[in-house]
Amino acid sequence: MPRIHSLDPQTAQEKTAQIFIEIQEAFGMVPNLFRAYANHPPLLEANWLKVKNLMMEGALPRKVKEAIALLVSKDNGCDYCVAAHETALRSIGVSSEEMQVIEDDLEQADFSAKELALIALARKANTSPLQVTDEEIQQLRNLGAEDAEIVEVLGVMELFTSFNKFLDSLQVEIDF
Repeated sequence: MPRIHSLDPQTAQEKTAQIFIEIQEAFGMVPNLFRAYANHPPLLEANWLKVKNLMMEGALPRKVKEAIALLVSKDNGCDYCVAAHETALRSIGVSSEEMQVIEDDLEQADFSAKELALIALARKANTSPLQVTDEEIQQLRNLGAEDAEIVEVLGVMELFTSFNKFLDSLQVEIDF
């Protein structure tokens, strides 16, 4: 059961209402994550901007970023984000079979060697950031990863790690 109320988009005021319209246009709904963040509108705005800039823009394919969001959330045990990113992957054409491969045997999934290494970096940075080595970063560079891509991947990991903790702490209801 949720620990705080989530703002109803129908009653949103001013800036929050504008943000909710953008979110509705992007997702076809206003997820409970953003409704909960709306209790503090500056945080709603900041996180929505991060989602737009990280997930809908950037150099990396959306599939890679959604896989990172899914796997980081799975590693963190966040059921809300797992459900959200399984839904997002389906919405961009990933089949149930391929999603199962991503979740269970990533090395067999349809990603390039560079993409697999970037996903591995995000997962390792999530669970043991002080164990990321210079050699791993060099391996990414050898595979053609640019610094901007490395930062983008870690930004996706950072965003969903924070979402995981926020959602789990407040027991926000899954709406996907």
